[in-house]
Amino acid sequence: MSVKRTLLWVALILFAIVAIIAVTTSWYTVDESEQAVVVTFGQADETIQDSGLHFKLPWPIQSVEKLSKETYSLQFGYKQNPDGTVEAFDKETKMITGDEYIVLTDLVVQWRIVEPKKYLFSSQEPRTVLHNATSSAIRSIIGSSTIDQALTDGKADIEAETRELLVSLIEKYDIGIGVVGVKLQDVEVPNQEVRAAFTDVTDAREMKNTKINEAEKYKNQRISEAVGEVAAIKSRAEGEKESRIQQATGEVALFNQLYEEYRLNKAITRERLVLETLEAVLPNAQIYIMNDDGSGTMKYLPLQPMQQNSSSTPTEEKKEGGNN
Repeated sequence: MSVKRTLLWVALILFAIVAIIAVTTSWYTVDESEQAVVVTFGQADETIQDSGLHFKLPWPIQSVEKLSKETYSLQFGYKQNPDGTVEAFDKETKMITGDEYIVLTDLVVQWRIVEPKKYLFSSQEPRTVLHNATSSAIRSIIGSSTIDQALTDGKADIEAETRELLVSLIEKYDIGIGVVGVKLQDVEVPNQEVRAAFTDVTDAREMKNTKINEAEKYKNQRISEAVGEVAAIKSRAEGEKESRIQQATGEVALFNQLYEEYRLNKAITRERLVLETLEAVLPNAQIYIMNDDGSGTMKYLPLQPMQQNSSSTPTEEKKEGGNN
């Protein structure tokens, strides 16, 4: 009986262990920043992108490999240590340009895991494959570029071409990695004097571009001012035109009115025009209307005092003017 009881206890203990393992290994959680691959007997079975609690078959039937969704940085040609110091690898970055100059090229590749299954099982070292592909891509592009392009204004084109070539290589290797971007950190020549010369060239080109931009800005400013001046001149001309038209219209109306009076009373109107002209030409002169009636006595009419006298009437002035 003791042997059977012992075997029973052993069986119960084994069952309890299996049950505990089954319960503890059947559930797993995936964080929002993670993605998971369910592996069944060593073969990728399912990719989990949704965060939360998930169920799987217990170990050793199924296991879970968790991978991050973050964007990684591959530093090519240098390494930044935790203490902030930078360690350079000149042998890795030394390349030959198309015109047979030696340059040192550092860059950063931004990448992330886009297909977890392929990342886990298509290659043993996907990061090493990415590093080698980066080296191949940048060396190919630098080898087809001139040193002037690499050191001055051709860096943007080199970045774009390197990224395009690197993307095509990674797609060909099919290791589940997606290239987000490529950024050239530094391109320089080993010789200090040559480096200084190309720095001067770069500064001169930047100064040239700055002067061109300033000239374009001044040109646009002057054009805007000229356009504004033209518009102002046209506006003043239009205003002067309307003013002249209104003035001419008023003068024509006045002339027509005066002509109508002249047509009805020619003598009186003629004398009135003469007096008004004298007043305009000689504003400070004393004007008198004189008349000789043949008796030897000269009679005169002081015009200004009579005009200033409020008791004078236009009828009396006309009568007096008629006796002239």
